[in-house]
Amino acid sequence: MDFNLTEDQTLIRDMARSFGQDVFAPNAEKWDEEKIFPVTELRQAAELGFAGVYVGEEHGGSNLSRLDAAIIFEELSAGCTSTAAYISIHNMASWMIDKFGSDTVRAKFLPKLTTMEHFASYCLTEPGAGSDAASLKTKAVRDGDDYVINGGKAFISGGGQADVYVTMVRTGDDSAGGVSCIAIPKDAPGISFGAQERKMGWNSQPTAQVLFDDCRVPVENLVGEEGQGFKIAMMGLDGGRLNIGACSLGAARACLEAAQDYTADRKQFGSPVGDFQGIQFTLADMATELEAARLMMRQAAAKLDAKEPEATLHCAMAKRFATDVGFKVCNDALQLHGGYGYLRDFPIERYVRDTRVHQILEGTNEIMRVVISRKLKDGQGRA
Repeated sequence: MDFNLTEDQTLIRDMARSFGQDVFAPNAEKWDEEKIFPVTELRQAAELGFAGVYVGEEHGGSNLSRLDAAIIFEELSAGCTSTAAYISIHNMASWMIDKFGSDTVRAKFLPKLTTMEHFASYCLTEPGAGSDAASLKTKAVRDGDDYVINGGKAFISGGGQADVYVTMVRTGDDSAGGVSCIAIPKDAPGISFGAQERKMGWNSQPTAQVLFDDCRVPVENLVGEEGQGFKIAMMGLDGGRLNIGACSLGAARACLEAAQDYTADRKQFGSPVGDFQGIQFTLADMATELEAARLMMRQAAAKLDAKEPEATLHCAMAKRFATDVGFKVCNDALQLHGGYGYLRDFPIERYVRDTRVHQILEGTNEIMRVVISRKLKDGQGRA
């Protein structure tokens, strides 16, 4: 049980940290204010291997572990949480194609995804199917060598900008076993997009409904076999939950460090406010909870890498804890900044806005408790 990073992981961390601080951080305010999807900088990240972190090397991926990915996304998120979170979603969609797609599908899509010449979106949620994802209604009917797809997806990161939509559709009955996964290109006939959503945060990535009206997609674009879609979606979410938890850690760490610096400089009643015991205790709790969340994240990532039977349990636990802690640390940092923390002249309020949604997506934290309780009922989680 070695809690130290390996030499390679240290190099990966340092590379991601430098890129996050040198490229993302100086631009994050502008991207947020002007709602810019930073295509150039995303492709720079891809040049470092961050667009296919756990995609195989055959089609340009980095073939790294889930633990490596958690390290990377924490560092990128400290620079710009919204942009790092989009990269994590792009990685999840690319991994699904790499893991479950045929040789034809992999060769068709992955080379341009791992360079971010093309961008990917993951399409599961629907207006009437959120936490109850298995109730999705988007339907794909076989017509010769094509599927004809009708329905719509909601809250899609990359919606309207992405080039490939890895989409869960219903090809069979109304059960989870009736769901399949298919890669739909942006130029497929019958696909369209809703207006861009007006969001509290995550403004450097577009979000829109994805609509299908007799959308024709070749059968060869099927990812996995018919009926495997829900299983693929849930397996993808194990890693997605780790990634979004890691993004929460990066934002929280940036806020904690900013709060430490601010309270050391800010003087009230003749002393730096950081000398007051109440402030010191708050910082101590922030640092302690952040470290506990990081340990949970890395343990869950190691279990997912090892394909342990309890990996899903630990991914749900880590996501629930890390995203709750991440938001709380950011919010506590805002409180320590007083009125200045509420101003857009400081980055704290942006981190608060960007991390709030982490408690909702990739399965709400209430659903994480459902997942955990069901696994406990099945006898998992015992020492």
